[in-house]
Amino acid sequence: MAISNLTSKAVLLYDEWIKDADPRLEGWPLMSSPFPTTFIIGTYIYFVTSLGPKLMENKKPFELRQIMAFYNFSVVALSLYMTYEFLMSGWATGYSFRCDIVDYSRSPTALRMVRTCWLYYFSKFIELLDTIFFVLRKKNNQVTFLHVFHHSIMPWTWWFGVKFAAGGLGTFHALLNCIVHVVMYTYYGICSLGPAYHKYLWWKKYMTTIQLVQFIMITGHIGQIYIMDDCPYQYPIFMFIIWLYGSMFLVLFLHFWYHAYTKGQRLPKMARNGISKDQ
Repeated sequence: MAISNLTSKAVLLYDEWIKDADPRLEGWPLMSSPFPTTFIIGTYIYFVTSLGPKLMENKKPFELRQIMAFYNFSVVALSLYMTYEFLMSGWATGYSFRCDIVDYSRSPTALRMVRTCWLYYFSKFIELLDTIFFVLRKKNNQVTFLHVFHHSIMPWTWWFGVKFAAGGLGTFHALLNCIVHVVMYTYYGICSLGPAYHKYLWWKKYMTTIQLVQFIMITGHIGQIYIMDDCPYQYPIFMFIIWLYGSMFLVLFLHFWYHAYTKGQRLPKMARNGISKDQ
């Protein structure tokens, strides 16, 4: 009886909470509830940390160089497109980079931002292939906590962002992330082309710096809300989550930077997407 009452209360709370969702997302793929997203992420975590390595234990690594090259450059193209769409739906057409609230109207610009936010959310599922490639090529040392946590938390939190606040200052970190991904996946794509192209990767040393700058800009931008007077942004809780996320990854990447560059414990040159320096 107690469990039944608790379940009933949870359902009532969920129904009350979901009433505030953006009606413009009605009927959109994966947006009916957070459970499909949660299921996909749970399946991903189980596969890359348990099932996948077990299935590959007695098998030879897959040779996926051509597939990964296509994948990486496809992500570059998608990231370029999303960068353009984020700019044209707000960040280059009227946003102040300060207290930018969500536009819930059905104007062409507002709906363009909704579509861009949903596409960014969906792109996080595509990027789960990063880890799956590691597993299929038996590069399990690359399946780190930082990597899996980042790939898991992004689509899950972005479901809530799209469902309730598709636009406004909460999308600045997505714009930055798209720009950074253009650079990162270009690097990974060149890596996947083979050793003959590695000579063009002299700029590898700047990759971690670019990611650090990204998180510094995210935490700095979102932190403005705590010093601005009367900013009427509709979901302050999202601002706290973004600030917490940016700060946490800033610390984690600084930790990586310290061990990889200051203490000299650098990773192999082509450590991403299963490309190692001996290939």
